[in-house]
Amino acid sequence: MKTCHSEYGTIKSLWIKPVTAAFLNQQILSSQWKELNYLGEPIYQKSLTEYKEFQSNFTRENIELNFFSADDHVMMDSIYCRDAAIATDYGMIICNMGKGGRINEPEAQAKAYRSAGFEIFGSIKAPGTLEGGDVAWLDDKTLAVGHTYRTNEEGISQLKALLNPKGIEVISVALPHYKGSSDVFHLMSILSPVDKDLAVVYSPLMPITFRDTLLDRGFRFVEVPEEEFDSMGCNILALSARKCLMVAGNPITAARLEAEGCEVITYPGDEISVKGGGGPTCLTRPVYREI
Repeated sequence: MKTCHSEYGTIKSLWIKPVTAAFLNQQILSSQWKELNYLGEPIYQKSLTEYKEFQSNFTRENIELNFFSADDHVMMDSIYCRDAAIATDYGMIICNMGKGGRINEPEAQAKAYRSAGFEIFGSIKAPGTLEGGDVAWLDDKTLAVGHTYRTNEEGISQLKALLNPKGIEVISVALPHYKGSSDVFHLMSILSPVDKDLAVVYSPLMPITFRDTLLDRGFRFVEVPEEEFDSMGCNILALSARKCLMVAGNPITAARLEAEGCEVITYPGDEISVKGGGGPTCLTRPVYREI
């Protein structure tokens, strides 16, 4: 079955925004990275090399690639293209960003989707905010949504109004303050489903009720150690069930995945992932998967 309602099925098509379209050049990076709260200034030439290796993983899997173009109205954060829209079987839901520097990304993406012939199912309107990094499908009828500094109660209410009539259960997950409103902290910072019954989690920042919900639904956990949380150990993109793409430099998490029968593929991500707090799930907007 081909569906948009999965985080672990075999990816058939996705959208990405390459370094050449998002970072543009070193001058842009120098002028924007502090404002957007990056850990450091990405080095453009190294970013190009990292992204080439990152993108090659999709080419090898024969995944249909769609590309977002450069746009003067958005900033370097637009490389993390998951956040501006949610893919559903009824069409794309266009988000409303909780981070000020990203406010123009949803409309830029909406134009690209329309041009490519994708349906727009709905959109989140102010004062509601919703970012795609706070959204994860648990199964084809259940969507978990983080209530965070980037996704507010009104945004979640609008999402429920769109999806509940379609028979989709939307579970709201209240996440902690952690490092505050300036930090990038999404639901998918602590949760990456990689199969119907296996998820990579960072339990210290996971609400007990939500963790219990996952266990009740039959999920087993691959626990990310504290020393690999900041290095994107919990941000895993499933290319297919138990075939995991992750940022290099997280050997404990990788070994724990392999112990669960997973294939682990890594890419160097110091410039394109770690400095901006966006791993492989953030860098991609999967649309269709086969489950």
